[in-house]
Amino acid sequence: MEPKSMSELDALGVLGYLEQHKNKSLLRVLACGSVDDGKSTLIGRLLHDSLQLYDDQLAALRSDQKGVNAEGDLELAMLVDGLQAEREQGITIDVAYRYFSTTARKFILVDSPGHEQYTRNMVTGASHADIAILLIDVRYGVQIQTRRHATICSLLGIRNIAVAVNKMDIVDWSEQRFREIEADVHKLAKRVGITDATVFPVSALKGDNVVTKSDASPWYAGPALLPFLETVQITKSMGELTRFPVQYVNRPNLDYRGFSGTVSSGSLHVGDAVTIYPSLRSSTITGIDTFDGPLTAAIAGDAITVVLQDEVDISRGDWLVPTGQRVTVATNATAELVWFDADELKLGTPYDLKLATSKVPVRVTWVDYRIDVNTGEHHPAVTLEMNDIAVVSLELEQALPMDTYSSHPGTGSFILIDRLTNATVAAGLIRYVGAADVSLDGGGATTRVSAEEIALNKLIREKYPHWQAIDVSVFQGEGI
Repeated sequence: MEPKSMSELDALGVLGYLEQHKNKSLLRVLACGSVDDGKSTLIGRLLHDSLQLYDDQLAALRSDQKGVNAEGDLELAMLVDGLQAEREQGITIDVAYRYFSTTARKFILVDSPGHEQYTRNMVTGASHADIAILLIDVRYGVQIQTRRHATICSLLGIRNIAVAVNKMDIVDWSEQRFREIEADVHKLAKRVGITDATVFPVSALKGDNVVTKSDASPWYAGPALLPFLETVQITKSMGELTRFPVQYVNRPNLDYRGFSGTVSSGSLHVGDAVTIYPSLRSSTITGIDTFDGPLTAAIAGDAITVVLQDEVDISRGDWLVPTGQRVTVATNATAELVWFDADELKLGTPYDLKLATSKVPVRVTWVDYRIDVNTGEHHPAVTLEMNDIAVVSLELEQALPMDTYSSHPGTGSFILIDRLTNATVAAGLIRYVGAADVSLDGGGATTRVSAEEIALNKLIREKYPHWQAIDVSVFQGEGI
């Protein structure tokens, strides 16, 4: 574990301490589950029992009138719940991040809300996580929000979950009750596509089986939760091919023109020949600049400015990709969608689609099916309500480079934005990309529509204006 005090840290030596910890792997851990299952308390217990808290933090908690319960136990959830409304109601509303390190690994703990109303915040936290701790109240077992969170984790590519069956002290550490929930968890994991689900009996309030094994569960032969997190191996691919979405054209003076952004996946090197999508123009990288100085190469996650040999017309939303690595440019796609908004989805209504650094108008033209989070069954639907999960068809008003989420998460995920209120109404993952007709002569991406399709589209727009069909004649042989 970490040093217990600053004096111990001084004895160890600051330089030695930093050297010891700088090369440790980082694990992003999401705590999710139904409301009042104890997510914030569990994270507070992990911080407390792994000696991550300062004396003044503990003193402030003890002096708070809500910081100690009637039994004299610290209300560790208050270490994570920072909003006044969270402390008043005793619930988590917004996503909270906590950072700590042990001798084995560095951690970012993401505390997500359990209320159905705040599912959008849970999706935000899950999109950055490597593994999820799915909490279950032993009294209630697997609930609908438990199933919803497990489904969302699976959709976002999280294949490892640690299931903490919490509040075991309330049922006198009943092995029978634990085994019932364990069986339900494995059924749920198999149904939603989670390949590795490890179940732990814990009491976050008392600290049993959280950081160290507890004598309260002699029938449990597995590890405590923290040692498991320190050793679990996660493989979450960012994508093998290189994707560099341009965020900003950097032109500080007449002699410098660079293209700034973050490498989403793969790597870029000085001297690489690159193709710009969707225009398909080509050039060569002559420089990679950063705030700390020039680089010869950049990898996924690096924020860089790329300088090219040629004066190529590039703007925000374009992608730089090594020549030879093809990208699909499309005006339509099939996606998995989580609907956030209180107002239901209206087919044909224009929204803004934000994917990587691009923002283009889009319409949801069809709901293929809605997923029942309780059973996993697919049901027909013509609209979506808050927290519904569905597979939908998208029609973009201009061709856009995009990937499937399974191959490149950073360039295969998006959000939908209401064009009037600017509110985020949904988050989605690209499942299939429908290719546009991409010209290879450098003329850009075009979509060609037949005369019969234009005539049918015109008839539909005249006879059924409430369908809000777009005018496809604008795509006839024109660059998009």
